[in-house]
Amino acid sequence: VQLQACGGGLVQAGGSLRLSCAASGRTFSNSAMGWFRQAPGKEREFVACISWSGGIIYYADSVKGRFTISRDNAKNTVYLQMSSLKPEDTAVYYCAVRSASIATPTSVYDYWGQGTQVTVSS
Repeated sequence: VQLQACGGGLVQAGGSLRLSCAASGRTFSNSAMGWFRQAPGKEREFVACISWSGGIIYYADSVKGRFTISRDNAKNTVYLQMSSLKPEDTAVYYCAVRSASIATPTSVYDYWGQGTQVTVSS
């Protein structure tokens, strides 16, 4: 199983970025997908996740109203649209797949991408 994340970069505060993550290597039917992030010196934290159907979505309070997660099952791809970015959003962003129903804890996700750096300047 491979997860390839891309779309990170350097952006000014208030700007936007769109991350994408393509999964390959197996069928991801009924799998939840999520985004997590890890800032320097901090633990990896939950950002957003989405159920297989897209009908259930959870966000961390810190990104609610600014980030939007979506998925395209035909492409095995999950997206994270990030708007109104803040310097505190700076982190390496990871996508992940859980071979079960939607959940938020980092520990229950089975497959992880390599991460993409997002840097927000003030």
